[in-house]
Amino acid sequence: MNTGKTPNRSLLYVALLAATLMAPGPSYGVEPDEILEDPQLEERARLLSQDLRCLVCRNENIDESNAELARDLRILVRERLVAGDSNDAVIDFVVDRYGEYVLLKPTTTGANWLLWAAGPIMLLMSLLTAGVFLRGRKRASETPETELSEDEQKRLKEILDR
Repeated sequence: MNTGKTPNRSLLYVALLAATLMAPGPSYGVEPDEILEDPQLEERARLLSQDLRCLVCRNENIDESNAELARDLRILVRERLVAGDSNDAVIDFVVDRYGEYVLLKPTTTGANWLLWAAGPIMLLMSLLTAGVFLRGRKRASETPETELSEDEQKRLKEILDR
């Protein structure tokens, strides 16, 4: 027989709901003073910022990063958009200034094609090497063993008798 008090289930549900609501959500690095007044330009800036890498945080886009350089890049993107640049022109400007590493999704032009093709090329080379190796092993096991000649048998007997 349980003599202790049982907790009220509705109180537990309320506590769980409160804990869930107080849990931290995703935080963005965009500060209120950076946000543009024109909602269309701000939306374009956010889309562009998601494709640009924070050079301090490495694998984080500048929209989520709190680094100073990411803030500078966000402001630069917004300045270029206010100046009337297209999305491609803004990306080209940032890439010209900071290099192609700033793109989270690098292009497949220039020397980057080798990086994109390296994985499949290495896979094909390893499959080819494995095929040649297995074919060679199969041929080696198919060759019949030859008996020793009489001279070889005499020489072997002399060596073993010593």
